[in-house]
Amino acid sequence: MMAPPLSCRDIRTLLRKLSRCSRPDEQRQALTTIAELSHCTSQDVLANIAAAGAVPPLVQLLGPFFNADMQETAAGALWGLSGNAENSAIIAAAGAIPSLVQLLGPDCPAEMQECAAGALANLACHADNAVAIAAAGAIPQLVLLLAPGSSADVQKHAARALWNLSRNDDDNKVTIAAAGAIPRLVQLLGARSSIEVQENAAGALDCLADKAENVAAIAAAGAIPELTKLLGPRSPAKVQQRAACALWGLADYAGNATTIAAAGAISALVKLLGPESPAEMQENAAAALTALAEYAENAAAIAAAGAIPPLVQLLRPGSDDFTKSVAARALKVLAASSAENHAAVKADAASFNVLAALNKRTGL
Repeated sequence: MMAPPLSCRDIRTLLRKLSRCSRPDEQRQALTTIAELSHCTSQDVLANIAAAGAVPPLVQLLGPFFNADMQETAAGALWGLSGNAENSAIIAAAGAIPSLVQLLGPDCPAEMQECAAGALANLACHADNAVAIAAAGAIPQLVLLLAPGSSADVQKHAARALWNLSRNDDDNKVTIAAAGAIPRLVQLLGARSSIEVQENAAGALDCLADKAENVAAIAAAGAIPELTKLLGPRSPAKVQQRAACALWGLADYAGNATTIAAAGAISALVKLLGPESPAEMQENAAAALTALAEYAENAAAIAAAGAIPPLVQLLRPGSDDFTKSVAARALKVLAASSAENHAAVKADAASFNVLAALNKRTGL
């Protein structure tokens, strides 16, 4: 539903009612209205709310002198406002991060934890905020919220917050792993989790795998079979895409390539190369297969699973340049693995009229 037009003057009227000198019923109604407006999809409305000065009083309402209902609603409003990139900087500058971290605690209601985790997840999209959030002690609290006793919504936003924290800061990758996040994230890949929880958990594990010291722990926690299951047709595209990307990161390390192949990932990754898959999924699948094909036994299995024709087709006009480069790299590795694969790559490239493109990108 479209939000009604709202001027800065209208918002300032609400903010006056939000002040502590207002009657409690007026203050509560003003806060509720601002919170509802903050969750609209209009970036202009979100910017207007912040420009009118809403952020500092909302941050103040997170404090311990206010009741839980007010804290939760204020956290929800900041969660919505933080969906605007410029607002995220304003919210952090107003001192919201330590207060939001406090609302993640085990004594807080689930709805409050969800709002605080959602706001921190949005704020963590920005590198400076990711550092500040970790410094405020959020990581251990977020890891605790991944536990089975948390609601699916709390788990979803806690996992997304950890994903964004690990995406934007290398030190956070180490801290998150040290806090015990890896086994809990792997558990959230299972069939009992919601689609959003699976996606966020896979995304977090993918980022954590950028650190070599985390890779062994991720594999040891049983991530590879769970990620392989998520490549299947029962998973929606966004989950398949995240799982393929995570397996790509894990396949770059010796020892995991054999485990990934043994889990049945090769045939599933080949299916994701097809024309019905989005470009990013095709790229992730091709990159994962490239890493796996560095091992001769896997290269034979990849060719046997029918990977060469769809990889060759990704060189055709219509694919973007990055997709072509990833596919070409996979074909080059496969061609180098055996004379049989070399001949198959050349023959398929000729039949799909992309031999010149193949030669240009691979020198074959």
